[in-house]
Amino acid sequence: MAEIRPLRAWRYHPRFAKQIEDYTSPLFDVISEAQCRMLYQNPYNSIHLSVPQDVPPYENVARRLEAWKREGILVHDPVPAIYVYYQYFSLPGIDKTFCRKGFIANIKAYDWEERVVLRHENTIPQSVEDRLEMLRHTRLNVAPTHGLYTDPSHCLEPLMDEAMQAPLYETEDYQGVVDKLAVIHDAEAIRCFIDLMRDKAVILADGHHRYSASLAYRKERMRQNPHHSGHEPYNYHLMYFTNTEADDIRILPTHRLISGLENFDPQSFCAALEPYFTIKPVADPYTLQEIITGKPWAFGVILPGRYLKIRLKAELTDKLEDLVPWDFPDLIKRLDLTVLHALVIEKALGIPGKEQAKSKSIHYTRSLGECVDKVRSGEAQLALINREISIETVKEVCYSGHTLPQKSTYFYPKVVCGFLFGSVHDDEFNALADRLFS
Repeated sequence: MAEIRPLRAWRYHPRFAKQIEDYTSPLFDVISEAQCRMLYQNPYNSIHLSVPQDVPPYENVARRLEAWKREGILVHDPVPAIYVYYQYFSLPGIDKTFCRKGFIANIKAYDWEERVVLRHENTIPQSVEDRLEMLRHTRLNVAPTHGLYTDPSHCLEPLMDEAMQAPLYETEDYQGVVDKLAVIHDAEAIRCFIDLMRDKAVILADGHHRYSASLAYRKERMRQNPHHSGHEPYNYHLMYFTNTEADDIRILPTHRLISGLENFDPQSFCAALEPYFTIKPVADPYTLQEIITGKPWAFGVILPGRYLKIRLKAELTDKLEDLVPWDFPDLIKRLDLTVLHALVIEKALGIPGKEQAKSKSIHYTRSLGECVDKVRSGEAQLALINREISIETVKEVCYSGHTLPQKSTYFYPKVVCGFLFGSVHDDEFNALADRLFS
C-alpha cells in the first residue's frame, strides 16, 4: 500500500531557530490578505515561497529559492529523517488541551485509482495548476499536506513521544496553536514507520490541490523519462501523517452564508421548509451550534431578527434516498450536508444542485459569530449552521470510493508553513544515506 521514506529537509539556518515564528506562515489556501501584507514585510518569511507577491512569472520564486540556498538562509539537513510534528490546541467550551501527534515524511504520489491515497473532496483546476507551476519551477514541496492513517495499536506514538523530548522548534502560530517539531534519525526507528505504513491506505485530510499538483508533476516527468524506474525524486510528495485512532483529530464545521437572492422572503422560505423539517424558534443565535450537536439532520438558521433550529422530520429519515433528487449513492444522500444542500438550498432557496458549487450566492465561513454579524448587518440574507462531521463518516465515505459534499470538513488545526521544506530536485534527493531506505 503506502510507500513512505524519510527525507533530508531544507530548513531555516539554526540561527533563525529561536525566532522561527517570524518565518512561518499559514497555508496558501487559508491565508488572509491582511496576513499576507504583514508577512511580506519580512523578506525571508516562508510566505515568499508559498504565496509570493511577484508570481507569475514563476521564475521569480525559483530565483528567490536558489538565492536563499546560496546565502545560507535555508540549509539542507545532512541525513534522512522522519520529522515529528505535534500541535497543542484548545477549543471554545472544552476544558482540555488537545495534542495532535503526527510525523512528516515523503510518500509516493499515487494515482487516485490505485486507492492508496483516498480523497474526500474534488479540486478546482485553477488552484491545481498554480501549485503545479510552483512545483515545476522550484521542485520544492513548500508545506506538507495532511494524511490520515489508522493504527489502533498506536505503535508509533512512543517513538514520536521520545523524539519530542528534544524539539527543534517550539512556537505559537497564527491560530494560537503551539507547534513543536522534532527529528528522528535512528535507522531502526525510521524502519518502524516505513513498515507500519506499508499496508495502510491514507485518507487525504487537507491539501487536495497540492497533492493533485504532485500527481500531475509525477505523470509529466514520467512521460519525459524513457528510463523511469519509480524511484526518482519526482515520484514523491511531502505529507504530515496523523492517526485516526487518536482522540485529538478535530473536524470543525463550515457554515453557509446566503446572499444576493432576488425576491428572497423569509416567510416564504420558512414555508418551503415545513414539508421536510420541524421548526423551532431559538432565543440566542450563539447557542445554535450547541443545540444541534449530536442530532442528525439538524441545522441552525439565522434570519434577520429570527433564529431557528430545524430538523428533518422523523417520518422522512427512512425516505432520504427518494427525497434527495440527485444521482448519489445512498451513503452520500444520508449525509447532513447533502440534506442541507438538497432540501434547504435547492428546494427551499431555489439554487439548483448543479449550480451550487459555483454559485455567487453561497459563501462559507467557520465562524458562527460572522454568520450572526453578517445577517444582522444585511450583508447576508440568512446563514445555515451545521454540525461537525465525524472522522468515522469521513473514513466510511473515502473507503467507499466516493467524495463528500463541498466544504464538508475543516481539519483543525492547520499545519503551518516554514518549519521544513521537501525537495524533489534530482541533485538534492538521492544521497547515499537516502538509498538505505529506498
